[in-house]
Amino acid sequence: MTRTLPLFSNRLTVGCLLCVLFVGCTQNQSDSTRADDQGSSSTLNATPRVERVLTKEERDQLTPDDVIKELKEGNQRFVSGTLTSRDHSKLVREAALGQYPKAVILSCLDSRIPVEDAFDRGIGDVFVARIAGNFENTDILGSMEFGCKVVGAKLILVLGHEHCGAIKGAIDNVELGNITAMLSNIRPAVEHFADYTGEKTGENDEFLHMVTEQNVRMTMANIRAKSPILNEMVSNGDIKIVGGIYNMETGIVTFLE
Repeated sequence: MTRTLPLFSNRLTVGCLLCVLFVGCTQNQSDSTRADDQGSSSTLNATPRVERVLTKEERDQLTPDDVIKELKEGNQRFVSGTLTSRDHSKLVREAALGQYPKAVILSCLDSRIPVEDAFDRGIGDVFVARIAGNFENTDILGSMEFGCKVVGAKLILVLGHEHCGAIKGAIDNVELGNITAMLSNIRPAVEHFADYTGEKTGENDEFLHMVTEQNVRMTMANIRAKSPILNEMVSNGDIKIVGGIYNMETGIVTFLE
């Protein structure tokens, strides 16, 4: 008896400990389950917007003003961090047999400007052309004519941006290989401010912004002047040509209509 009692006591103690551990684990699992359920509930409540590729009929019903409104709303979502959730693999397959974009966007060759994301657009939504300094040339104009006259896009957006290296280069008369000839396309926007009394360098933020905006406006005017096809479409109300400035710090696009 003197030997059995301690052994029984030890077994009883171990059994109690196991019960405590089991109950505690069960409680933790229950708490975790409730937390997961709450997380799932929150996710379900925040239903993501999921879009599909537009049909020709849907795109043709849009007006240029409709497209401007959509781009503005998309930029608001981009800035607020609520981009549309998209199944890109599915959209790729949907767009494989045809494309009916809403707009042509002429952007600068700058890796910091995610054009489609900046307007919360998906596959098949917009044509995007890029060139340093976002100016027009024959190839860009031909691409715009294809996008609007042939395919049916409703809008041309010329998108400049703050702290543009190409604009700085044009202001400071940078000369380097083919860059020299390229920057000559932007020089008219610099020369527009011949009477400006401030410091005319790329380090002057005020002057840089003035030239950036003027370059966008001149590009908009040049598109109409150099493309009778696009000019006629504007005159008929088939398309609009607008400008915008992308803020590098905030992601906000300020439209110049």
